[in-house]
Amino acid sequence: MVQDLIISIYPWVKALHIISVISWMAGIFYLPRLFVHHVERAGQSGDAHQTFVMMEEKLLKVIMNPALIATWIFGLLLVSTPGIVDWTSVWPWIKAICVLGMTWFHHWLGKRRKEFAVGTNTRSGRTYRIMNEVPTVLMILIVFAVVLKF
Repeated sequence: MVQDLIISIYPWVKALHIISVISWMAGIFYLPRLFVHHVERAGQSGDAHQTFVMMEEKLLKVIMNPALIATWIFGLLLVSTPGIVDWTSVWPWIKAICVLGMTWFHHWLGKRRKEFAVGTNTRSGRTYRIMNEVPTVLMILIVFAVVLKF
């Protein structure tokens, strides 16, 4: 009975998972860019600094955190749907490792946001530009793994 329910709602769960991932990825790509501009334009104090702190906090808490949670919930529902994932294949493991990496990156960004909020950021704009490539690489690996199912 539970299996039948999970199978019947699969298309809805898949759609909600895609929406969640898009929302999460938008934030994951944007927050490091905000950090670059925060470092290079606003510094560690003043009105511009406070504006960046507010923008960074809202992006993380209002968009990214709920999207991360929804992505995980809907993703776990998807992989628990009978017949969807062949765990003997390599692709679901690649995706799982990359999703864990993306989750780590999300938390890394959260720690950096807290440093900006209290004025203790020590990283350069260049660091945030380089780190912004991490989710891009992970996203590419996830998409290829899921679509090509290697």
